[in-house]
Amino acid sequence: MASANLKPMAQQLLQDRTPAGYSGVEGYARRHAKEDAGALAWLVVGYAHILDHDYAKAIDPLNRAKPHAGDLGDYVIYYLASSYLQTSRNAEAGAALAEFDKNYPDSLLTKDAHIVYAGALVAEGRAADAAALLEKDREPARADVELGLGRAYAAMGQTAKAAAAFCNVYYKMPASPEADTATAELRKLSGLGPVPFADRKARADLLAKSKRNADAANEYRDLLGEVPQQDRASVELALASALQKSGRNKDARQILDGVPDSPDVAAQKLFLLGEVARATDDQDGFLRFQAQLRQTAPDSAWMEQSLLATGNLYLVKKDYDHAIDAYRELQQRFPNGNRASYAHWKVAWLSLRQGRSEEAKQEFERQIALYPASSEVPAALYWRARLAEEDNETAKARAYYLKLSDRFRNFYYAELARQRLKVLKPSDPVEYAILDRVPPLSTSGKIETEEPPADDLRVQKAELLANGGLVDFAVREIQGASVEQGSSWVAVETARLYQDSGRYDRAIEVMKHTVPNYFAVDVPELPRSYWEALFPKPYWIDLKKFSAENGLDPYLVASLIRQESEFNPNAISRANAVGLMQLLPTTGKKVAKEANLHHFNASQLYTPAVNLQLGTRYFKSMVDKFGSFEYALAAYNAGSDRVQDWLSEGKYRDPQEFVESIPFTETREYVQAILRNANVYKQLYGTP
Repeated sequence: MASANLKPMAQQLLQDRTPAGYSGVEGYARRHAKEDAGALAWLVVGYAHILDHDYAKAIDPLNRAKPHAGDLGDYVIYYLASSYLQTSRNAEAGAALAEFDKNYPDSLLTKDAHIVYAGALVAEGRAADAAALLEKDREPARADVELGLGRAYAAMGQTAKAAAAFCNVYYKMPASPEADTATAELRKLSGLGPVPFADRKARADLLAKSKRNADAANEYRDLLGEVPQQDRASVELALASALQKSGRNKDARQILDGVPDSPDVAAQKLFLLGEVARATDDQDGFLRFQAQLRQTAPDSAWMEQSLLATGNLYLVKKDYDHAIDAYRELQQRFPNGNRASYAHWKVAWLSLRQGRSEEAKQEFERQIALYPASSEVPAALYWRARLAEEDNETAKARAYYLKLSDRFRNFYYAELARQRLKVLKPSDPVEYAILDRVPPLSTSGKIETEEPPADDLRVQKAELLANGGLVDFAVREIQGASVEQGSSWVAVETARLYQDSGRYDRAIEVMKHTVPNYFAVDVPELPRSYWEALFPKPYWIDLKKFSAENGLDPYLVASLIRQESEFNPNAISRANAVGLMQLLPTTGKKVAKEANLHHFNASQLYTPAVNLQLGTRYFKSMVDKFGSFEYALAAYNAGSDRVQDWLSEGKYRDPQEFVESIPFTETREYVQAILRNANVYKQLYGTP
């Protein structure tokens, strides 16, 4: 398309919104004033001003876009009307949208336009028309529609209907951006009756479900003043749980001490008391509460959770025999529970680590027999084969390795199995019935790609919008086409749009959702476009350069980045680590000094080349310190001190045994995933 050369400068403007960026896109718009490419450029300029909340400046470029907007007319008119409304030019906002439904009957912005139009109608004294318009858009429920409807009814003086709409937002959608505004609107209304207890409780429960525990605790505490007696204990327990999860263990214990010991709540109370004790490192108290729970509610879900916590507690404290006891009790009491397979695996693995090889062999085989579809089966197959090797049972080892390699093609343990097969002596094949328990991969066969229909209007609009750097709008159009056609090309096209805009993380997530079992299949089974979206190579020149300078495999570094940030250079973790390789500012400063990178400041960590330079150097220091990529990766994730502590726990056959022994699930899976990803990169791209 003619607008294709607009894309780089449009993307830059929307990302940085600098004076030079505005000037560049405006210049392009003027040079193409009588073309749709020029209209697209003016739309980009207007939208950039909206991102800057400078609505007055957005109006002129959006008006300039109107004459040649063509298929993008709905976007131009919608954002123009929004800018009018934000600058109190209400009549002009209403006039812009009066014929929106007629002019753009298939627009994906229809409901959004109705909300803006309703706001203009209310401002012009036509609240009844606004309410009638939004009433038609209430299903499925949207917080912005309910908020606009509430304002319309409030302007009409219909307090009850206004309050109902605002309450829908505040109580049923408390995590939405509109919830705080709905609160303010409710306060303006007078003569409101009491809000039903069930609605208030639902709000608190939704906040807790969203892991906004501090907010949930405040809501639960407010409920205590008027909670019906029959519900009081459940609210107190919910309050205690929210307090404990937000780190306020002392307050949680105080609430729990006041909860009566009724049969209905006794198990949950004991569990929460145990969690408070565990969080405050009171192991004796934790075990005391668990003993009471075992006596009063041995088959409850609370007992199941408590046993899992017990096993993990002993695991971290390196008390492996007690950990085995807890995990075994969990698996035996709840053999069909959600954590039964995990618990059984821990019994098997810790038995091996405790030197009880014969017991471990039996438990590995039982893992396969009892939980053949579980995520622990690849590990069970691998380590049972390793023990068979040690017993010179070559045929058995080969059979287990082959099963692992064939069924779990690109899993961490599958590649290790293939490496072991290369050095095993040949032997006659032997059938082992237990291996037939592992279910085959659920797949519909090889996936073939389809091209998006070139004559589809939404596809054409998406391409135009993408040329303007408006990738979220483009994806929305593609998703709209998906609803209408349900074609397999949609996921690939969505991923391509994200890749072309440099948002590799979003492309990866799209494809993960599309083929969640991709690690179990061989590379030829999926189209090349799938793999390249899942395993991209952005920033490759710098990545390869700095990897080479530090003696690192660039595919391993790419895999580390994929795990850390999914190639989002602006990623920020909960611990404030930033950029591609997720470096803490303090770490960046230290490594920059070592690398003689002068005038360094933390904001440079968002620059891919700088982040790669410092990140590869830092990772190399971990490799030098520990001498193994497995140990270095664990240190990168969990810290050097922890790795040194874990390495002190007796001898390991090899780094792979160390990895499986890492007590933190997050770190163990992190190391395995990166090594697994590096192997896939090598299969896809060959010699770097």
